[in-house]
Amino acid sequence: MQQPYKAVQPQLSKMPKYLFLTMRPKQWVKNIFVFAGLIFANDLLLTNPQSLLRVLATFGLWCLIASSIYLINDLVDIEKDRDHPKKRYRPLASGHLAPSSAIVATLIFLVIGLPLAWMLSRGVAIILAVYVVMQLAYSFRLKHVVILDVFIIAAGFVFRTVSGAVVLGIDISPWLLICTGLLSLFLALAKRRHELVLLETGAGSHRRVLEEYSTELLQEMISLITASTLIAYILYTLNPTNPHIPTSPFPLMLITVPFVIYGIFRYLYLVYKKDEGGSPEELLLKDLPMLADIVLWGITVVSISYIFRQ
Repeated sequence: MQQPYKAVQPQLSKMPKYLFLTMRPKQWVKNIFVFAGLIFANDLLLTNPQSLLRVLATFGLWCLIASSIYLINDLVDIEKDRDHPKKRYRPLASGHLAPSSAIVATLIFLVIGLPLAWMLSRGVAIILAVYVVMQLAYSFRLKHVVILDVFIIAAGFVFRTVSGAVVLGIDISPWLLICTGLLSLFLALAKRRHELVLLETGAGSHRRVLEEYSTELLQEMISLITASTLIAYILYTLNPTNPHIPTSPFPLMLITVPFVIYGIFRYLYLVYKKDEGGSPEELLLKDLPMLADIVLWGITVVSISYIFRQ
């Protein structure tokens, strides 16, 4: 039986520690999507130090801005998180971090992050600003709108991918956006299913939108998105937008398809058999088969793009 919430007095000496935890550094893994444009670019950008530094700077800015959004989310949901079996241990919900400290940190991150983004690239700054506005709308209203809530979660991944291309001034592949969007929807739907299963009958009291979902509905959606993601990726490998990737006599990118299929199947196994999926970034870090699959996929893609060039 879940123990009742007990307030904890925040300690100033431990404030940096709990602030860092509330910034959710594990979720910074999501920001690796900014490197997609660098890897799939038409030129050898991966071997260009200046391009690599610009993408690394974009990655850092995403970590800063996303952390401000995580702080806002935890401030908005502080009371509901105290009734959640896992989120009740977050620093704000548990009382280890004072709300005033979180508010000050949020303002500092935004005041520093957005101007730095403008200095790096106006396009990146605009994307980050739109992301902040979208996430504020999500935190206060749109997270309660069925279906639209998962689209907004997925849009965050697409924004990261687009910003990685914009900072380099390269064309954005439509296939890259399609595959990113579909994969992001897949992860968002799996997250909703995990929440629904974890909270069971009390799901609606914690997150109102969960009342609009059911495990059967989410299962149908996940099945549809899974098939769409695989088809989109396979079509991309048959005709990649990078003209330097060999497609004749055999499309080499097709070699990467088994890694994608295994990764999705492994994720489905963890979602349906292990009741995981609530935190994709943690799942990717702690599941060794999944992590190994992603690393091997990355090595294969880079090898094809940069070694076997036409």
